[in-house]
Amino acid sequence: MEDSTKRGMQYMLFASLLFAFMGALAKDLSTNMSSVEVVFFRNVFGVFIILYSIYKKPLQQKGGKLFLLIFRGLIGFLSLLMFFYIISKISLAEAMTFSKTSTIFTAVFAYFFVKEKLGYQGWLGIFVGFIGILFITGFDGSQLEKTDWLGILTGVGAGLAYTSIRDLRKYYDARTIVLSFMGLGTIGPIILMGMAPYYSGDTFDFMIAPFIMPKQDEWIIILLLGIVATFAQIYMTKAYSCAKAGIIGTISYSNIVFSIILGIILGDSFPGIWILLGIILIVISGLLVSSKKD
Repeated sequence: MEDSTKRGMQYMLFASLLFAFMGALAKDLSTNMSSVEVVFFRNVFGVFIILYSIYKKPLQQKGGKLFLLIFRGLIGFLSLLMFFYIISKISLAEAMTFSKTSTIFTAVFAYFFVKEKLGYQGWLGIFVGFIGILFITGFDGSQLEKTDWLGILTGVGAGLAYTSIRDLRKYYDARTIVLSFMGLGTIGPIILMGMAPYYSGDTFDFMIAPFIMPKQDEWIIILLLGIVATFAQIYMTKAYSCAKAGIIGTISYSNIVFSIILGIILGDSFPGIWILLGIILIVISGLLVSSKKD
């Protein structure tokens, strides 16, 4: 095994652990504040870090895809809102598994919008993945709960965001792409929390909720959330720069294992047989879809 590949696998394993901790910290914060507020704190630290990076090393890019850049930021922000909401309502492992369906949806969107070939293995992976989603949501589509719908939409939104990145990276510095997401992820929650006094329903409570001043001990968790989320993003990026996407994608599913362990520590029960089977199928799906390119 090449040193760069081994290093990439180590980076991704560490990033997966950090992402699991990010989910655990978000779940802990969600007991006393809305998921909208958690999204704000998750992004605001990253904005300052990226702006400082741009100050130290100015951007070099040709641009020209402003609408697509805004779309990537907006759809990524909405996906994160739904993801942090379901983290607060269901087990950490289930929430992380829903987010991992993004691999399936990315493959579908890339096929239609970017004209990437899938082949037999890719289509098989997509089929297996949707069967896995059925297991996690309880088979009966007519009785899906709100968290099931939002979980699926989390994967759809992330899939759209990742597909747009494939085109954006030809025109923009990676920091600009990340900033479009984190910037909207900071400004958006401020606007949505400001709307809360004028909204009394619960249909859109995943995106409209009041600001609650964090308690003194919660500021430490908030700081850790920002640090962990930022370094998770950094090490994931480093991993993909060191090894093939198929290999790194395979390692990234360790995130679900870490999430099961951390979830149990936080009080989640061990996944039931059907949910566990759904998790396994989605992992297999992701491996099939991501490895078909390598």
